[in-house]
Amino acid sequence: MKKTALIIITLLTLSSCTMPEPEAEHQQETTYIQSEDQLRLEPESGYIPLNYQAQRGQWFPYMHYEEYMYGKSEEEFREGVKERFAEAAANGINTVYLHVHPCGDAYYRSEIFPPGTYMDGEYDPLSIMLEEAHKQKLSAHIWINPLRCQTVEQMKELPDDFIIKKWTVERSGEVVKEVNGRWYLDPSYPETIELICSCVEELLERYQADGIHIDDYFYPDPSPEFDSREFAESGAEDLSEWRKSNCTAFVKGIYDTVKKHGTRLKFGISPQGNINADYNSQYADVRLWGGSSGYCDYIVPQIYFGFENETCPFERTLREWESITENSEVSLIIGLAAYKQGQEDKWAGAAGENEWIENDDIIERQIELVESSTADGYALYY
Repeated sequence: MKKTALIIITLLTLSSCTMPEPEAEHQQETTYIQSEDQLRLEPESGYIPLNYQAQRGQWFPYMHYEEYMYGKSEEEFREGVKERFAEAAANGINTVYLHVHPCGDAYYRSEIFPPGTYMDGEYDPLSIMLEEAHKQKLSAHIWINPLRCQTVEQMKELPDDFIIKKWTVERSGEVVKEVNGRWYLDPSYPETIELICSCVEELLERYQADGIHIDDYFYPDPSPEFDSREFAESGAEDLSEWRKSNCTAFVKGIYDTVKKHGTRLKFGISPQGNINADYNSQYADVRLWGGSSGYCDYIVPQIYFGFENETCPFERTLREWESITENSEVSLIIGLAAYKQGQEDKWAGAAGENEWIENDDIIERQIELVESSTADGYALYY
Protein backbone atom coordinates (compact mmCIF):
# COMPACT_ATOMS: atom_id res chain seq x y z
CA MET A 1 0.00 0.00 0.00
CA LYS A 2 1.37 3.46 0.78
CA LYS A 3 4.02 2.40 3.29
CA THR A 4 6.93 2.50 0.84
CA ALA A 5 9.44 3.66 3.48
CA LEU A 6 8.88 0.60 5.62
CA ILE A 7 10.72 -2.70 5.55
CA ILE A 8 8.42 -5.70 5.82
CA ILE A 9 9.73 -8.65 7.76
CA THR A 10 7.73 -11.78 8.54
CA LEU A 11 7.53 -13.06 12.05
CA LEU A 12 9.48 -16.13 10.92
CA THR A 13 12.59 -13.95 10.76
CA LEU A 14 12.07 -12.98 14.41
CA SER A 15 12.61 -16.45 15.85
CA SER A 16 14.35 -14.97 18.86
CA CYS A 17 11.27 -12.95 19.83
CA THR A 18 8.97 -13.92 22.63
CA MET A 19 6.04 -14.11 20.22
CA PRO A 20 5.13 -17.40 18.48
CA GLU A 21 5.54 -17.75 14.74
CA PRO A 22 2.52 -17.35 12.45
CA GLU A 23 0.93 -20.28 10.70
CA ALA A 24 2.44 -20.80 7.25
CA GLU A 25 -0.80 -20.12 5.40
CA HIS A 26 -1.11 -16.74 7.09
CA GLN A 27 2.46 -15.50 6.64
CA GLN A 28 1.51 -12.85 4.10
CA GLU A 29 -1.11 -11.40 6.47
CA THR A 30 1.03 -11.56 9.61
CA THR A 31 4.00 -9.50 8.53
CA TYR A 32 5.59 -7.31 11.17
CA ILE A 33 6.43 -3.75 10.21
CA GLN A 34 9.73 -2.15 11.15
CA SER A 35 11.53 0.90 9.87
CA GLU A 36 15.31 1.01 9.56
CA ASP A 37 15.52 3.02 12.79
CA GLN A 38 13.32 0.52 14.60
CA LEU A 39 15.56 -2.34 13.52
CA ARG A 40 18.49 -0.70 15.32
CA LEU A 41 16.61 -0.09 18.56
CA GLU A 42 16.08 -2.65 21.30
CA PRO A 43 13.38 -2.03 23.92
CA GLU A 44 14.67 -1.80 27.48
CA SER A 45 12.29 -4.52 28.64
CA GLY A 46 13.50 -6.96 26.00
CA TYR A 47 9.92 -7.36 24.78
CA ILE A 48 9.42 -6.78 21.06
CA PRO A 49 5.87 -5.53 20.33
CA LEU A 50 3.76 -7.51 17.89
CA ASN A 51 1.97 -5.51 15.21
CA TYR A 52 0.54 -6.44 11.82
CA GLN A 53 0.74 -4.81 8.41
CA ALA A 54 -2.90 -5.66 7.63
CA GLN A 55 -4.75 -5.07 10.87
CA ARG A 56 -7.94 -7.04 11.63
CA GLY A 57 -9.11 -5.57 14.91
CA GLN A 58 -11.78 -6.13 17.52
CA TRP A 59 -12.77 -3.95 20.46
CA PHE A 60 -13.29 -5.52 23.89
CA PRO A 61 -15.27 -2.84 25.80
CA TYR A 62 -15.46 -2.60 29.57
CA MET A 63 -19.28 -2.88 29.56
CA HIS A 64 -18.90 -6.58 28.77
CA TYR A 65 -16.66 -7.17 31.80
CA GLU A 66 -19.72 -7.58 33.96
CA GLU A 67 -20.28 -10.89 32.17
CA TYR A 68 -16.84 -12.44 32.47
CA MET A 69 -14.94 -10.41 35.12
CA TYR A 70 -17.34 -9.27 37.83
CA GLY A 71 -17.71 -11.84 40.59
CA LYS A 72 -15.38 -14.25 38.78
CA SER A 73 -12.29 -15.96 40.16
CA GLU A 74 -8.95 -15.55 38.43
CA GLU A 75 -9.36 -18.97 36.81
CA GLU A 76 -12.89 -18.18 35.62
CA PHE A 77 -11.81 -14.83 34.21
CA ARG A 78 -8.85 -16.40 32.42
CA GLU A 79 -11.09 -19.04 30.86
CA GLY A 80 -13.54 -16.36 29.72
CA VAL A 81 -10.73 -14.35 28.13
CA LYS A 82 -9.21 -17.42 26.45
CA GLU A 83 -12.57 -18.36 24.97
CA ARG A 84 -13.21 -14.89 23.57
CA PHE A 85 -9.71 -14.43 22.17
CA ALA A 86 -9.72 -17.89 20.60
CA GLU A 87 -13.02 -17.09 18.90
CA ALA A 88 -11.63 -13.77 17.66
CA ALA A 89 -8.50 -15.42 16.27
CA ALA A 90 -10.58 -18.12 14.59
CA ASN A 91 -12.56 -15.35 12.86
CA GLY A 92 -9.40 -13.81 11.42
CA ILE A 93 -8.81 -11.13 14.06
CA ASN A 94 -5.15 -10.34 14.69
CA THR A 95 -5.40 -7.23 16.91
CA VAL A 96 -7.46 -6.61 20.05
CA TYR A 97 -8.20 -3.30 21.79
CA LEU A 98 -8.47 -3.91 25.54
CA HIS A 99 -10.56 -1.36 27.45
CA VAL A 100 -8.80 -0.74 30.75
CA HIS A 101 -9.20 2.99 31.50
CA PRO A 102 -12.76 3.86 30.44
CA CYS A 103 -14.00 6.27 33.14
CA GLY A 104 -11.15 7.70 35.18
CA ASP A 105 -10.64 4.19 36.60
CA ALA A 106 -8.33 1.22 36.10
CA TYR A 107 -8.84 -2.39 35.10
CA TYR A 108 -5.21 -2.98 36.01
CA ARG A 109 -2.90 -2.36 38.97
CA SER A 110 -2.67 1.42 39.22
CA GLU A 111 -1.23 3.83 41.74
CA ILE A 112 -3.08 6.73 40.10
CA PHE A 113 -6.65 5.56 39.42
CA PRO A 114 -9.15 3.54 41.49
CA PRO A 115 -10.29 0.07 40.36
CA GLY A 116 -13.09 -0.12 37.79
CA THR A 117 -16.59 -1.09 38.88
CA TYR A 118 -16.32 -4.67 37.60
CA MET A 119 -12.82 -5.29 38.96
CA ASP A 120 -13.58 -7.00 42.26
CA GLY A 121 -10.98 -9.80 42.32
CA GLU A 122 -7.45 -9.92 43.69
CA TYR A 123 -5.95 -10.68 40.29
CA ASP A 124 -4.69 -8.29 37.60
CA PRO A 125 -7.08 -8.54 34.60
CA LEU A 126 -4.86 -6.64 32.17
CA SER A 127 -1.89 -8.91 32.83
CA ILE A 128 -4.08 -11.93 32.08
CA MET A 129 -5.58 -10.38 28.94
CA LEU A 130 -2.17 -9.50 27.54
CA GLU A 131 -0.79 -12.94 28.27
CA GLU A 132 -3.73 -14.75 26.69
CA ALA A 133 -3.79 -12.43 23.67
CA HIS A 134 -0.14 -13.10 22.94
CA LYS A 135 -0.68 -16.85 23.27
CA GLN A 136 -3.17 -16.49 20.39
CA LYS A 137 -0.65 -14.40 18.38
CA LEU A 138 -2.92 -11.38 18.82
CA SER A 139 -1.47 -7.89 18.92
CA ALA A 140 -2.83 -6.29 22.11
CA HIS A 141 -3.42 -2.54 22.31
CA ILE A 142 -4.41 -0.89 25.58
CA TRP A 143 -7.58 1.16 25.09
CA ILE A 144 -8.10 4.27 27.24
CA ASN A 145 -10.57 7.17 27.38
CA PRO A 146 -8.47 10.22 28.28
CA LEU A 147 -11.17 12.73 29.35
CA ARG A 148 -14.19 10.76 30.58
CA CYS A 149 -14.32 10.20 34.35
CA GLN A 150 -16.72 8.76 36.93
CA THR A 151 -20.32 9.80 37.46
CA VAL A 152 -21.10 12.26 40.23
CA GLU A 153 -22.47 9.45 42.41
CA GLN A 154 -19.49 7.17 41.77
CA MET A 155 -17.06 9.95 42.64
CA LYS A 156 -18.63 10.36 46.09
CA GLU A 157 -17.66 6.79 46.98
CA LEU A 158 -13.99 7.12 46.00
CA PRO A 159 -11.08 7.90 48.36
CA ASP A 160 -10.56 11.58 49.07
CA ASP A 161 -6.92 11.40 47.99
CA PHE A 162 -7.84 10.39 44.41
CA ILE A 163 -6.52 13.29 42.34
CA ILE A 164 -9.62 13.75 40.19
CA LYS A 165 -11.87 13.68 43.26
CA LYS A 166 -9.67 16.39 44.78
CA TRP A 167 -10.17 18.43 41.64
CA THR A 168 -13.97 18.01 41.85
CA VAL A 169 -13.77 19.66 45.29
CA GLU A 170 -10.98 22.18 44.83
CA ARG A 171 -11.26 22.97 41.12
CA SER A 172 -14.78 22.05 40.08
CA GLY A 173 -15.75 23.95 36.97
CA GLU A 174 -12.10 24.32 36.02
CA VAL A 175 -9.88 21.35 35.19
CA VAL A 176 -12.76 18.93 35.81
CA LYS A 177 -16.37 19.68 34.88
CA GLU A 178 -19.73 18.01 35.27
CA VAL A 179 -21.73 17.25 32.13
CA ASN A 180 -25.06 15.42 32.45
CA GLY A 181 -24.16 13.81 35.75
CA ARG A 182 -20.64 12.72 34.79
CA TRP A 183 -17.25 14.34 35.34
CA TYR A 184 -14.95 15.14 32.43
CA LEU A 185 -11.45 16.57 32.29
CA ASP A 186 -11.09 19.83 30.39
CA PRO A 187 -8.35 19.38 27.76
CA SER A 188 -7.38 23.05 27.84
CA TYR A 189 -5.50 22.61 31.14
CA PRO A 190 -1.87 21.40 31.25
CA GLU A 191 -2.78 19.35 34.33
CA THR A 192 -5.12 17.29 32.13
CA ILE A 193 -2.38 16.49 29.63
CA GLU A 194 0.03 15.64 32.47
CA LEU A 195 -2.46 13.22 34.00
CA ILE A 196 -3.24 11.56 30.65
CA CYS A 197 0.46 11.08 29.93
CA SER A 198 1.01 9.72 33.45
CA CYS A 199 -1.70 7.15 32.74
CA VAL A 200 0.08 6.06 29.56
CA GLU A 201 3.45 6.06 31.34
CA GLU A 202 2.16 3.80 34.09
CA LEU A 203 0.64 1.35 31.65
CA LEU A 204 3.68 1.07 29.40
CA GLU A 205 6.11 0.83 32.31
CA ARG A 206 4.19 -2.05 33.90
CA TYR A 207 2.81 -4.04 30.98
CA GLN A 208 4.10 -5.61 27.78
CA ALA A 209 1.50 -4.19 25.42
CA ASP A 210 1.81 -3.60 21.69
CA GLY A 211 0.21 -0.17 21.56
CA ILE A 212 -2.11 2.45 23.06
CA HIS A 213 -5.57 3.13 21.62
CA ILE A 214 -8.10 5.91 22.24
CA ASP A 215 -11.61 6.33 20.85
CA ASP A 216 -14.04 9.15 20.19
CA TYR A 217 -14.47 10.83 23.58
CA PHE A 218 -13.03 14.26 22.90
CA TYR A 219 -14.92 17.43 23.88
CA PRO A 220 -17.88 16.31 26.02
CA ASP A 221 -19.95 19.45 25.45
CA PRO A 222 -19.94 21.61 22.30
CA SER A 223 -21.76 24.53 23.94
CA PRO A 224 -19.71 27.74 24.36
CA GLU A 225 -20.56 27.76 28.07
CA PHE A 226 -18.48 24.64 28.72
CA ASP A 227 -15.18 26.52 28.69
CA SER A 228 -16.09 30.16 28.12
CA ARG A 229 -13.80 31.39 30.92
CA GLU A 230 -10.80 29.41 29.71
CA PHE A 231 -11.36 30.53 26.13
CA ALA A 232 -11.57 34.19 27.17
CA GLU A 233 -8.39 33.88 29.23
CA SER A 234 -6.54 32.14 26.39
CA GLY A 235 -6.61 35.21 24.17
CA ALA A 236 -7.60 33.03 21.21
CA GLU A 237 -10.06 34.44 18.69
CA ASP A 238 -11.67 31.31 17.27
CA LEU A 239 -13.30 28.86 19.70
CA SER A 240 -13.28 25.95 17.27
CA GLU A 241 -9.61 26.35 16.39
CA TRP A 242 -8.68 26.73 20.07
CA ARG A 243 -10.55 23.57 21.05
CA LYS A 244 -8.99 21.61 18.19
CA SER A 245 -5.55 22.70 19.34
CA ASN A 246 -6.37 21.54 22.88
CA CYS A 247 -7.32 18.07 21.64
CA THR A 248 -4.25 17.94 19.43
CA ALA A 249 -2.07 18.82 22.43
CA PHE A 250 -3.12 15.76 24.42
CA VAL A 251 -3.06 13.53 21.33
CA LYS A 252 0.51 14.67 20.68
CA GLY A 253 1.33 14.11 24.34
CA ILE A 254 0.12 10.51 24.16
CA TYR A 255 2.00 9.87 20.91
CA ASP A 256 5.26 11.23 22.29
CA THR A 257 4.87 9.26 25.52
CA VAL A 258 4.25 6.05 23.60
CA LYS A 259 7.27 6.57 21.35
CA LYS A 260 9.47 7.36 24.34
CA HIS A 261 8.79 3.81 25.51
CA GLY A 262 9.62 2.29 22.14
CA THR A 263 9.27 3.22 18.50
CA ARG A 264 7.86 -0.24 17.78
CA LEU A 265 4.85 0.56 19.97
CA LYS A 266 1.81 1.85 18.07
CA PHE A 267 -0.61 4.63 18.95
CA GLY A 268 -4.05 4.58 17.35
CA ILE A 269 -7.05 6.91 17.38
CA SER A 270 -10.65 5.85 16.70
CA PRO A 271 -12.75 8.97 16.01
CA GLN A 272 -16.33 9.20 14.81
CA GLY A 273 -16.87 8.17 11.21
CA ASN A 274 -18.76 11.39 10.48
CA ILE A 275 -15.96 13.84 9.72
CA ASN A 276 -18.21 16.90 10.09
CA ALA A 277 -19.19 15.73 13.58
CA ASP A 278 -15.54 15.23 14.48
CA TYR A 279 -14.94 18.89 13.80
CA ASN A 280 -18.25 20.50 14.78
CA SER A 281 -19.08 18.71 18.00
CA GLN A 282 -15.89 17.03 19.28
CA TYR A 283 -13.19 19.29 17.84
CA ALA A 284 -11.09 16.34 16.75
CA ASP A 285 -8.69 17.44 14.01
CA VAL A 286 -8.75 14.13 12.16
CA ARG A 287 -7.39 15.58 8.91
CA LEU A 288 -4.27 16.72 10.75
CA TRP A 289 -3.84 13.50 12.75
CA GLY A 290 -4.53 11.17 9.84
CA GLY A 291 -2.72 13.20 7.22
CA SER A 292 0.49 14.11 9.04
CA SER A 293 3.30 12.39 10.87
CA GLY A 294 3.80 12.64 14.61
CA TYR A 295 0.24 12.30 15.93
CA CYS A 296 -0.71 8.64 15.49
CA ASP A 297 0.38 5.47 13.74
CA TYR A 298 -3.09 4.37 12.70
CA ILE A 299 -6.56 5.89 12.65
CA VAL A 300 -9.77 3.86 12.96
CA PRO A 301 -12.80 5.94 11.95
CA GLN A 302 -15.99 4.39 13.26
CA ILE A 303 -17.86 4.14 9.96
CA TYR A 304 -20.86 2.60 11.71
CA PHE A 305 -23.19 3.34 8.80
CA GLY A 306 -25.03 1.19 6.32
CA PHE A 307 -24.89 1.67 2.58
CA GLU A 308 -28.25 3.48 2.65
CA ASN A 309 -27.51 5.85 5.52
CA GLU A 310 -28.85 9.25 4.43
CA THR A 311 -26.14 11.33 6.14
CA CYS A 312 -23.02 9.19 5.80
CA PRO A 313 -23.53 6.31 3.36
CA PHE A 314 -20.77 3.79 3.90
CA GLU A 315 -18.97 3.84 0.56
CA ARG A 316 -18.87 7.62 0.24
CA THR A 317 -17.64 7.96 3.83
CA LEU A 318 -14.93 5.36 3.23
CA ARG A 319 -13.69 7.37 0.24
CA GLU A 320 -13.58 10.54 2.33
CA TRP A 321 -11.35 8.84 4.88
CA GLU A 322 -9.14 7.40 2.17
CA SER A 323 -8.50 10.94 0.93
CA ILE A 324 -7.34 11.99 4.42
CA THR A 325 -4.62 9.35 4.72
CA GLU A 326 -3.66 8.89 1.06
CA ASN A 327 -0.48 10.98 1.28
CA SER A 328 0.56 10.07 4.81
CA GLU A 329 2.26 7.18 6.60
CA VAL A 330 -0.75 6.79 8.92
CA SER A 331 -2.49 3.44 8.50
CA LEU A 332 -6.23 3.62 7.82
CA ILE A 333 -8.25 0.95 9.63
CA ILE A 334 -12.02 1.03 9.11
CA GLY A 335 -14.23 0.54 12.16
CA LEU A 336 -17.33 -1.57 11.40
CA ALA A 337 -20.53 -1.89 13.44
CA ALA A 338 -21.05 -5.64 13.77
CA TYR A 339 -23.44 -4.93 16.68
CA LYS A 340 -25.95 -3.32 14.30
CA GLN A 341 -26.64 -6.49 12.32
CA GLY A 342 -30.33 -7.33 12.64
CA GLN A 343 -31.09 -4.05 14.46
CA GLU A 344 -33.09 -0.97 13.57
CA ASP A 345 -30.85 2.02 12.77
CA LYS A 346 -32.99 4.92 13.93
CA TRP A 347 -30.40 7.58 13.04
CA ALA A 348 -29.96 6.44 9.42
CA GLY A 349 -32.99 8.23 7.97
CA ALA A 350 -36.00 6.65 6.29
CA ALA A 351 -33.96 4.94 3.56
CA GLY A 352 -31.54 3.25 5.95
CA GLU A 353 -33.66 2.68 9.04
CA ASN A 354 -34.31 -1.01 8.35
CA GLU A 355 -31.27 -1.75 6.21
CA TRP A 356 -29.54 -3.83 8.89
CA ILE A 357 -32.73 -5.86 9.40
CA GLU A 358 -33.49 -6.47 5.74
CA ASN A 359 -29.90 -7.36 4.75
CA ASP A 360 -27.86 -9.89 6.69
CA ASP A 361 -24.66 -9.44 4.69
CA ILE A 362 -23.82 -5.78 5.31
CA ILE A 363 -20.64 -6.43 7.28
CA GLU A 364 -19.41 -8.96 4.72
CA ARG A 365 -20.00 -6.49 1.89
CA GLN A 366 -18.29 -3.72 3.83
CA ILE A 367 -15.25 -5.90 4.49
CA GLU A 368 -15.03 -6.68 0.77
CA LEU A 369 -15.14 -2.98 -0.04
CA VAL A 370 -12.50 -2.17 2.58
CA GLU A 371 -10.19 -4.88 1.27
CA SER A 372 -10.43 -3.46 -2.26
CA SER A 373 -9.69 0.07 -0.99
CA THR A 374 -6.43 1.70 0.10
CA ALA A 375 -7.28 1.04 3.77
CA ASP A 376 -4.90 -1.17 5.75
CA GLY A 377 -7.57 -3.23 7.50
CA TYR A 378 -10.76 -3.12 9.52
CA ALA A 379 -11.93 -3.46 13.13
CA LEU A 380 -15.20 -4.86 14.45
CA TYR A 381 -17.31 -3.58 17.34
CA TYR A 382 -19.81 -6.11 18.69
